[in-house]
Amino acid sequence: MGHFKTLLEQEEYLILHGALGTELEFLGHDVSGKLWSAKYLLEDPDLIQSIHETYLRSGSDIVTTSSYQASLQGLCDYGLSQEEAEKTIALTVDLAKKAREKVWQGLSEKEKHGRPYPLISGDVGPYAAYLADGSEYTGDYGSIDKEGLKDFHRPRIAVLLEKGSDLLALETIPSFLEAKALTELLQEEFPAAEAYMSFTAQNSSSISDGTAIEEVAALLDAAPQILALGINCSSPLVYTDLLKKMSTVTDKPLVTYPNSGEVYDGQHQTWTQTADRSHTLLENTVSWQNLGAKIVGGCCRTRPSDIESLSQGLKKRR
Repeated sequence: MGHFKTLLEQEEYLILHGALGTELEFLGHDVSGKLWSAKYLLEDPDLIQSIHETYLRSGSDIVTTSSYQASLQGLCDYGLSQEEAEKTIALTVDLAKKAREKVWQGLSEKEKHGRPYPLISGDVGPYAAYLADGSEYTGDYGSIDKEGLKDFHRPRIAVLLEKGSDLLALETIPSFLEAKALTELLQEEFPAAEAYMSFTAQNSSSISDGTAIEEVAALLDAAPQILALGINCSSPLVYTDLLKKMSTVTDKPLVTYPNSGEVYDGQHQTWTQTADRSHTLLENTVSWQNLGAKIVGGCCRTRPSDIESLSQGLKKRR
C-alpha cells in the first residue's frame, strides 16, 4: 500500500498546497509567457522553495511540485536540452522535499503529532498548459490524439516518480481524451503509481470539453491507480452539483480546490470578472465534505492565508 492510500484511509481530510503562480504574482514577480511560474525554476529556485514552505506552515498536507508548466516539450521549446529539461523537472521534487524537511524540523513534537507528515505530489499539468492558450478551460486541443497525449505526459511522469514523488496530481484536466490517455499510461507503464485526477468545468454538468461528469467519473472509478477524483480551478458555483453527480457513480474520495470564481482570459493571460464572495473557502469546503470531498484546498487566485483559514477552521470542526 502506498503512502497516499494509507493517508487517505487514516485522515478525515487532506489539505492541498495552494496556488503557486498567484503567490508569485502577489510577491511582485512576472509570470507571463509560456513557461509561466516554471521560469523561476531556472531563474530563482529558492523562491519556489520558499513558497512551498509558506504553504506548509499554513497547514498543507500535500506539497505540490512546481512542475505544472514544466513539461519536457515546453522546456525544450524554451531552449533547454532534453537532459537540462529532465533535470529541471527533477528539481521540482527536490525543492518540495527540501521545503518539507525544513518546515517539519521546525515544528514542535506536539505540532508534529497534530498533523500527518506531508506527502510530495508530482504535479502533472494538462497539455493545455503547454499550449498556454487558455485551453485548460475549453479542452480544445486541436488534432492531437490519445497516443500523442501519452507521449507528451510520459517523460515528466517518469522523472517525477523516479525522484520520489509520493503521488501524482493529474490536475486541471479539461479533456476526456486526455483523461483516458493518462489512465491508460499509468496502467501500461507506471503500474505502481498512485494519483488523483481533477478536472476543470464551466457548468454544473460536464467538464470543460463538454463530456458529462458522470462519464468522467465512471472512467476513473474503474481506474485502480486513481484514488480520488474531482474538480479544480473552476468557479465555486459549479461544485455542488458536479460532486452530487460524481457521487452517484463512484465511492472514491472527491477532490475540491476551486479558483476564486474569476474567469481566465487565455489570450491576454489575465483574470477577469469579479471573484465569488458569497461563501468563504472554508464554508464551501465544509459543504463539499458532506458530499464526499476529502482532498481539499484552493487553486488560482487563492493564497496561503486562505489555506491557513481552511486548516484552522477544519481542525476546530473535528
